[in-house]
Amino acid sequence: MNLQLAWKFAKRELRGGLAGFRIFLACLALGVATIAAIGSVRSSIEAGLAAEGASLLGGDAEMEFTYRFASDAEKAWMAENATKTSEIVDFRSMAVVTHGGVSERGLTQVKAVDDAYPLIGTVTLEPDIPLAEALAPQNGIPGGVMQKILIDRLGLTIGDTFTLGTQQFHLTAALVNEPDNAGGFGLAPRSIVATRGLAESGLLTPGTLYETKYRLDLPEGTALEDAKTQAQALFESSGLRWRDSRNGAPGVAQFVERLGAFLILVGLSGLAVGGIGVSAAIRAYLSRKTAIIAILRSLGAERQTIFLTYFLQIGVLSVCGVFLGLLLGAGLPLLLAPLLQSSLPVPAIFAIYPTPLIEAALYGLLTALIFTLWPLARTEDVRAAALFRDADGAARALPAFRYIALTVFFLGVLLALAGWFSGSWQLTIWAAVGIMAALVLLAVAATLTSRIAKFAAPRTRKNPPLRWALNAISSSQEPAIPVVLSLGLGLSVLSAVGQIDGNLRTAIARDLPEVAPSYFFVDIQKTQIDGFLERVGSDPAVSDTETAPMLRGLITKINGRPATEVAGGHWVVEGDRGVTYAASIPDTTTIVAGSWWPEDYTGPPQISFAAEEAEEMGLELGDTITLNVLGRDIKGTITNFREVDFSTAGMGFVMVMNPASLAGAPHSFIATVYAEEHAEAAILRDLSNTYPNVTAIRVRDAIARVSDLLSGLADATSYGASVMLVTGFLVLIGAAAASQTSRIYEAAILKTLGAPRLRILTSFALRAALTGAAAGSVALAAGIGGAWAVTYFVLDTGFSVIWPNAIAIILGGICATLLASLAFAAAPLAARPARILRARE
Repeated sequence: MNLQLAWKFAKRELRGGLAGFRIFLACLALGVATIAAIGSVRSSIEAGLAAEGASLLGGDAEMEFTYRFASDAEKAWMAENATKTSEIVDFRSMAVVTHGGVSERGLTQVKAVDDAYPLIGTVTLEPDIPLAEALAPQNGIPGGVMQKILIDRLGLTIGDTFTLGTQQFHLTAALVNEPDNAGGFGLAPRSIVATRGLAESGLLTPGTLYETKYRLDLPEGTALEDAKTQAQALFESSGLRWRDSRNGAPGVAQFVERLGAFLILVGLSGLAVGGIGVSAAIRAYLSRKTAIIAILRSLGAERQTIFLTYFLQIGVLSVCGVFLGLLLGAGLPLLLAPLLQSSLPVPAIFAIYPTPLIEAALYGLLTALIFTLWPLARTEDVRAAALFRDADGAARALPAFRYIALTVFFLGVLLALAGWFSGSWQLTIWAAVGIMAALVLLAVAATLTSRIAKFAAPRTRKNPPLRWALNAISSSQEPAIPVVLSLGLGLSVLSAVGQIDGNLRTAIARDLPEVAPSYFFVDIQKTQIDGFLERVGSDPAVSDTETAPMLRGLITKINGRPATEVAGGHWVVEGDRGVTYAASIPDTTTIVAGSWWPEDYTGPPQISFAAEEAEEMGLELGDTITLNVLGRDIKGTITNFREVDFSTAGMGFVMVMNPASLAGAPHSFIATVYAEEHAEAAILRDLSNTYPNVTAIRVRDAIARVSDLLSGLADATSYGASVMLVTGFLVLIGAAAASQTSRIYEAAILKTLGAPRLRILTSFALRAALTGAAAGSVALAAGIGGAWAVTYFVLDTGFSVIWPNAIAIILGGICATLLASLAFAAAPLAARPARILRARE
């Protein structure tokens, strides 16, 4: 009976329209729309990657080997099981161009292909010619194509020649698009040449760093899992890495999934800000309904009936707000699909996907429920006596225990859903702790702001506008808490992102040049290492040089079990890793556990492993590791752990072995050269001219590429935080609108006492500016604290406050509150005291 009666009352309340609920709907819809839009774009990209898996991979399946070409047995298996096979060789090299006796050099990622490439799709060139024609020899010189950025960097035009290693090539076209390019991160622009054109280049000699990839066009109906199992069983100890069209771009897919999960958690933060607006809107609405609730109580209505009345009314409105948010979140990606498809480096199929919409709807409904229970609980405190006296201050600070318990329960459900949908419980928990900590800090700051204003007001008698502003801030009628909470949370995220980005850029620009080498040189042959060291050692601008023999190997087993079963998805076992050997302990090495082998040791293979990575993988001294190098399994025992600092961009190996364990394996050397910047060009020129097969990687350029990538991630996070700020600004508008009646009454009193409009307007501006400054200051403190924790514990770099960002955060808080407050200043300033005061009698 209570439910039927409550629904009857709720329908009557709903007939009153949306007065008082516009901000409520806007906050809820904006938060839901943000999450739905992020999830829809992520699902669109995942669908595109799944549908275009074969195209992105370049075939139905791929077999990859390091440092070598496929053996006769492996090629025979491919020929037996595939209708077509394409061989690709991938490596880095230096493209050299000579103009008037002056040579220009540029690092390039070379893809050497056969006549069957590409199995799927078409390579787009400019001018529009077939790839086979572009790579065909002209006057005995093979052809090649490059991306336009490299052509411009080297000052080339179509028809010019360039050199890779010791082989000249004709530039026949600019590379516009590769069908098997998934848009991943690369250190250098792409060049494509024919593999047969590299026969005399000296770039594919034994021991040099290259990878071969064999793309397979399998018969229709082939079971990919069965083919994978068969290949891995036959060539278990060959170092084979298998990929197929079920996940053609695994790195991109994983990146999209993780970034999407992170941005959705940022969107949840925005929804939390919207929840504050929801709570404030309901409080203001129920405050206006106090008389009606008191009448219902005087007529015998039970507390449960009144609670259900407004619960059902707000529930209907919440569903409407969530539905509006879903329409926006699903519709905007569809509307912007042409623009997004042209901007994204990966394929995307834009459509309506149920999963992200369900996720957003659940988040929206739970947020509305969490933030409406406490305001609705206040209806229980309204008594019939409220008809005869002001009862605003009679409400309890906290609702009944059952409402607190329900709020905690639904908050737990929300966090459980967030962890399940994101796939990262750790990220979800840290995000939740961060949001809650920021909200608590901001709530405490709002309370302190009110108390400080109350303390300072009597001491500003000589400045009436300031005294009025301080009195208003300390008054219960001024919504300081929702203002500080809603604005402060968005500013906290922006502050943290700005500080992290600024400190990372500072570390890259200031700190890394002091510790990072100028160049990495790879593919230095044994016959070249002495001459190489003589050149750099005789240069006074070179402060240090480090060299090491270099091989690459794939960890296949740990203690006889598959490595991925033991170490999970740890980065060390996800691909092949650099490995070196040393007879004695290097000067810069610190052993933290175990002991190094004797210099003349020739027994079973021993391994020195990086200590931090070993701890993450759960390795212990005495564990065995099976390492596949050039198709040969080497089983070694971990005899010591050592410190390895990868943050300096210098030389670092996860694994070092005793020399006898790698005896006879073809390999080359790598070197790091630390030199003054003015000498870098001459060093590169001399070494490239003398050893054309050696590849130089300029560390500053590589760091710049990484910096640009991180900057893009910071921008994506900032966009999410901007949505939080928009939601926070809506809360400010709602708070200003809710307090307009009290401001009109206040202005009427002040006018009666002789205050001019300018002073009243100044008072309004001061209270807004002071509240905004408080929100901005606390947000800055929270952002700096969070940024320090990330830079110190995660990025392991120094921290200093980026003051331009800090000042912008505080000014942003002041400007936002000023705009929201002054937008509602016209009515109080225009109010006529006599009419206002007569109406309050």
